[in-house]
Amino acid sequence: MRRVSIAIIIWIVFMGLIPAAFAADSAKIGVINFEKIMKESSAGKMNQKILNTRGQELKDKLEKEKQILEEVNKALERESLVLSGEKKREKEREFRIQINDFKKMQEDFANELKQLEIKLINEMQKSVFDIANNIGKKEKYLLIIERKNAGVIYIADHVDITDSIIEKYNALVASGS
Repeated sequence: MRRVSIAIIIWIVFMGLIPAAFAADSAKIGVINFEKIMKESSAGKMNQKILNTRGQELKDKLEKEKQILEEVNKALERESLVLSGEKKREKEREFRIQINDFKKMQEDFANELKQLEIKLINEMQKSVFDIANNIGKKEKYLLIIERKNAGVIYIADHVDITDSIIEKYNALVASGS
């Protein structure tokens, strides 16, 4: 009796899957490559330029601070021969504080750049996902997934709608919306 019921359940499941397998041919699935959009879209290139410009500004500030520290260190070495022990320790302590401030500045600048990058990516991602959502509704896609996050290993070329997204995103950015 138990074998018969298991066989019936298997038969029902199998029969239920057959129509779904044939219906899968009509399902429209799309895949987007967000990394490609970030690299090739006009907004992605603009974001990269913003990050590079801000990064260079912060790097220049750090270089100036580093030069100041080197000058202070040279002055401290010159003066150390004529300073009293207490004055020498005080100057060395001040120099160590300046070095710690410099290290803190480096960390702050790195964090600032990372936060800017995250902000720009999040804004871009929201726009791209809105565009993909609209395309999905208009063109009757069953599913649109992001290639990297979904863990896609292989897709057929006709399933990748990244170029279409880039075109629409560039048009959106060009219109200033």
